[in-house]
Amino acid sequence: MEKVTVYSKNNCMQCKMTKRFLGEHNIEFIERNINEQPEYVDYLKEKGFMSLPVVEAEGMNAISGFRPDQLSQLA
Repeated sequence: MEKVTVYSKNNCMQCKMTKRFLGEHNIEFIERNINEQPEYVDYLKEKGFMSLPVVEAEGMNAISGFRPDQLSQLA
């Protein structure tokens, strides 16, 4: 199983939908909420991301936004 990290923020509908999708498909993930852990903001900006959610998993490119077509590859 790949290690999956979801970068999210409060009151973000796409973030909620992404986390729900992963949960419904029994994909374990670590959540990094930038409202609670602002140190990840610079990390995401350095990688070129300007919006959330961002999903990182070993062995694949990072995903930005709610992308069930790409998230399903993690199952």
